[in-house]
Amino acid sequence: MEYLILALALSGFVIVVVTMEAYRAEKEQKQFIHDLYHNYQKLGEKNYSSDRFEKLNSYYLKHSSEGQLDDITWNDLGMDEIFMRINYTLSASGEEYLYYQLRTPSLSLEEMQHFEALLQYFDTHPDQRVRFQYCMKKLGYTGKYSLYDYIDNLDYLGERSNIKHWIADALFLLCIPMLWVNFTFGILGLVIIMLYNIISYFKDKSEIEPYITSFAYILRLMENCEKIQKLGMDGCEKEITEIREHLKGLKAISRNSFWVMFDSKTSMSSGDILSGIIDYIKMIFHIDIIKFNQMLKHLRGHMDDVDALISKVGYLETVIAVWIFRQTLDNGWCVPELAEDDIGCRLEVQEGYHPLLASPVKNSIATDKGILLTGSNASGKSTFLKMIAINAVLSQSIHTCTAGKYKAPFYHIYTSMALRDDISGGESYYIVEIKALKRILDYAETNGGKVLCFVDEVLRGTNTVERIAASTQILKTLGNKGILCFAATHDIELTELLKDRFYNYHFEEDIVDGDIRFNYILQVGKATTRNAIKLLQLLGYEDSIIECAAKQAAEFMNSGEWKS
Repeated sequence: MEYLILALALSGFVIVVVTMEAYRAEKEQKQFIHDLYHNYQKLGEKNYSSDRFEKLNSYYLKHSSEGQLDDITWNDLGMDEIFMRINYTLSASGEEYLYYQLRTPSLSLEEMQHFEALLQYFDTHPDQRVRFQYCMKKLGYTGKYSLYDYIDNLDYLGERSNIKHWIADALFLLCIPMLWVNFTFGILGLVIIMLYNIISYFKDKSEIEPYITSFAYILRLMENCEKIQKLGMDGCEKEITEIREHLKGLKAISRNSFWVMFDSKTSMSSGDILSGIIDYIKMIFHIDIIKFNQMLKHLRGHMDDVDALISKVGYLETVIAVWIFRQTLDNGWCVPELAEDDIGCRLEVQEGYHPLLASPVKNSIATDKGILLTGSNASGKSTFLKMIAINAVLSQSIHTCTAGKYKAPFYHIYTSMALRDDISGGESYYIVEIKALKRILDYAETNGGKVLCFVDEVLRGTNTVERIAASTQILKTLGNKGILCFAATHDIELTELLKDRFYNYHFEEDIVDGDIRFNYILQVGKATTRNAIKLLQLLGYEDSIIECAAKQAAEFMNSGEWKS
């Protein structure tokens, strides 16, 4: 009786635990789906470790092409932070494709119009959007390595044959009839072959074990693609049709994949008798190894299909991430007006702002030739350059601008802004800078299309006389037809030397109650005020230093000569 009571108590405990776990899982699922509909901001809460950033560019590196943002431009504009701001994806495929999309500005109006059509579809079909996101959540992430690292690792296995496994299995099966002919000989044969298979199994299993994760993600990708094509997303017909076609080529991989994906370690530790039997069957007949080799061979002939599935679901998830990004832009946004027609290099931005600023000062500009920015330190020159550059990138990558209006042709975008000495390469700041500028000049000279470039403090790494002379000639070249250049400088002399090639704009500041205040509003014309010496006074430098510096600067402005 006591045993019966104990058994009932244990059974009741198990039922309660299972029920509570099921309730908790259902509650989490409902909350997650609620967040997909209403709490967009929560989807962007991610922990970005250094390891995560190291693998983000995996898809991008596999799909490198002409015209993508180079590392200098990406880093100058702080695009890692922009990526994090837009990253509302839920899977490795979506995350890596979003990174690729931001680094690959389109030059096709048709591509951008299709992207916008998908954005509008998900905007008006929230149920399809949420169901798709739920599938991508199930697909999830890859763990320590990027998805292409897992796929590429399969190449290290080399060619694998099932011949020895088939022979061993055949000999094992042949020994069974021998039991009726010669029982002793038959038993001896079974034992020898069984021992050989078990011993060799662990060697072969250890070789393929690290690569099973690769198949796990691919099978999970296929499973979720099967679900996605049944979601009734009629507005994504092009992508769904391609998903369906590429799935056909991979069908054989999933057939009987259970034997490979079965977790033997978990099953043996769980005490499940059936799982233990399956483990022994695998050890004796090498069924999982045979299937793994078959899957590997088939996969190697259909890597393009896997890549296509990753691309299609990643692209659709990127569209949804951008749609959410739009919903979270409290300061407004616009759909860019991009033109393939020959309208020159004219660019127009109205009420533009930097997407990472919570309370930005918006600025507008319309120009058909270069812009030269002057103004004091911290007055807003660099932020303005980045605002224009980032909006140009976003317009051609995610068809969304943080502005009231953006109108421009398609550009190739380059910057030379936040450069550093190359200590490891033994190059000074000046060498790094002139190399960065040279790459812009070389591209504009050897490639077609319009170039939009941004230069912050041109040639700051050398002496004044040579800086002004070299800067003048470089910026003149960057003011040629087909190039639209935005440049910021402290060298007021450049405003006169370049007035035929560049429009002059500036930022200024006010001194109020002994404090310096910036309004960050773009002004027409060159800067007429400086704050460097005034800042010395505000920070408590001796009056003699301030008076002598001010007098020396005034004399230079009048005579053009420095006096000691």
